[in-house]
Amino acid sequence: MKLNNTYYIIRHGLSTSNIQSYLSAWPEKKISRLTPEGKQTIKKAAQSFKKIGINLIFSSDLYRTQQTAQIISKITKTKIIIDKGLRELNPGIFNNTHNGDYTGHFKNNAERLTKRPPQGENLLDCQERMAKTLKKIDKKYKNKNILIISHGNPLWMLEAFVKEWNRSKILKEYENRIIPGEWRKIN
Repeated sequence: MKLNNTYYIIRHGLSTSNIQSYLSAWPEKKISRLTPEGKQTIKKAAQSFKKIGINLIFSSDLYRTQQTAQIISKITKTKIIIDKGLRELNPGIFNNTHNGDYTGHFKNNAERLTKRPPQGENLLDCQERMAKTLKKIDKKYKNKNILIISHGNPLWMLEAFVKEWNRSKILKEYENRIIPGEWRKIN
């Protein structure tokens, strides 16, 4: 995919929902906060972004991503734009429950691509939302270094969209999904 800007993605730092293994999507009934380790990892990443010269930060509106954005913004002196389109995958009725409740609803990851949990979205719905958000950003800005702060599954789907992976490749890349605090250039 041809883009007008250079994009970097980062998953929020290690958070309480990662440690306690619960789903925390919108609306956040149980706020997931960065752990001390998560904050340290983000501070290190921010130093890399300072060297790169990030021009804009786009962040999900969930608390852990906003914490991540604030740490990076403070170090890089970069403006943060909050965008609901970058939210965590909507797990529907499984929001604020143990991760196993959600994953147990599906036979395998392939089913997660197209089967929606009750009142939620599937991975391809998430990809469509993330792609729409990226296209909106890319249309508005030109020749910028842009950082997108989001969550594991949405960033997996965004990377798949930008790199034009087919369904087989998406599933193959599951094990290489971005981990908390990790960042990548995606184009």
